[in-house]
Order: sequence, then C-alpha cells, then structure tokens
Amino acid sequence: MIKEKFDLTGKIALVTGSTRGIGKAIGDAFEEYGAKVIRHDRDVCDLSDPAAIDAFFAKLQAEGLMPDILVANASIQAKIPWTEFPLDEAQKEMQVNFFATLRMFQLCYPKMKAQKWGRMIVLGSVNERRPHPDMCVYAATKSAQENLVRGIARQVAAEGITVNNLCPGVFNTDRNRECLSDPVYASKVTAAIPCHDYAMPEDAAGAALLLASDAGRYITGSTILVDGGLALPG
Repeated sequence: MIKEKFDLTGKIALVTGSTRGIGKAIGDAFEEYGAKVIRHDRDVCDLSDPAAIDAFFAKLQAEGLMPDILVANASIQAKIPWTEFPLDEAQKEMQVNFFATLRMFQLCYPKMKAQKWGRMIVLGSVNERRPHPDMCVYAATKSAQENLVRGIARQVAAEGITVNNLCPGVFNTDRNRECLSDPVYASKVTAAIPCHDYAMPEDAAGAALLLASDAGRYITGSTILVDGGLALPG
C-alpha cells in the first residue's frame, strides 16, 4: 500500500532548473514514478523577467499543461561580500529566488484549488540556517522563501494543497563542482559536515518524491533539511 502512495501517474510536474543538477534528479525521479515532467531552464523561461513567467504559464494553460506539482528549484547566487554587493544584483537574486516563486505559486493555485490537490515545493538552502559570509543576500532570499512557504501552507492545507521547503546542504553540482575539485577546500568542507561527505543530486530526489506524492500528504509548512547534519548546532 505505501508503494502506491508514491505513484505520480497522471500528475503534471513543473520543475524549474531541471535540465541539470538537483532539478534534473528530481525530474528524473518524478518521471520514474509516472509523472509528466515539464523541463525548464532559462531558455524556456527567464525567471528574472516577470513578463516571461506570465507568458510561459499562459502557454502551459493553453496546452492543458498547468502543473499539479510545482518545484521551484531554479535560483541564482553571487559570492560577494555584503559591503560590496551591487543593488541591481541583489534585486535580481530576489526576483529569481523569491518573486518568481511567489508568482508561480499564484498561477498554479487556481487549478490546485479546483481539483483539491496540489503540491508546491521550494528548494531552499542550508544558508537559511548557516549563511555563507559572502552569500548573505542569497541566504536572505532563501529565508524569504521559507517564510512564504509557512504563510501559504496554513491557508491552503484544507484544500488538499501542501507547501514545503526542501533544503539542500553541500551538493556536488555544476555550481559547486569547481570548488569541490580542490582537495584542500573539499576536505575543509566535508570536515564541517557531520556525515563527512557532500551530497549528489539524487540525494534530494527521495525527499522531493515524498513531498510531491500522497505519501507526504500530511507534511506541509515544513522545512526538510537534506544536508548531512550541516545545520545542526555544534
């Protein structure tokens, strides 16, 4: 019986930033369990452009592809000390990482409400709990996402919609591959992680599948850390 609850057959899932890294692994898992996955990258829809988001969803609506499951995975980050952080770059990070998520939630909500079933998932970051010194703005955008999740989750829970924050730690993805290829730096990073290892993209897929399926129907407004214990006090 529990195996059947993970089945996503008949569901449409939009995973932003799903042509590589964590997003691709999540999309692959959803497809394995029967979902139709809409793959997204910047060429499909530039999340830094609010008009592009509305146009993209209008196209999905016209094609009968409005999502039952939305995973807001795509994000941008710049490693710049806060004292030198350009305001235009900070505004771009907030648009892609926060405002785009809000708008996509708004656009997906009517279908989810009408059918009394929906899943909204954001990809947060361990930086919400332990901000990198040069990524204070990125951490702030992710904290804003987490508060949005909790605020919306309470309002839509009775409508069969769950809203959750999946929070990765250090993953060996394209974004981190260059720095993790330095053995000295990689050793320093893994030493700070209780599991003494960094994650691979597929390590996030199981938690995402849980949150997207009926197996996770009673989980909402939550932050699930996939970080090897990095956020634990120590």
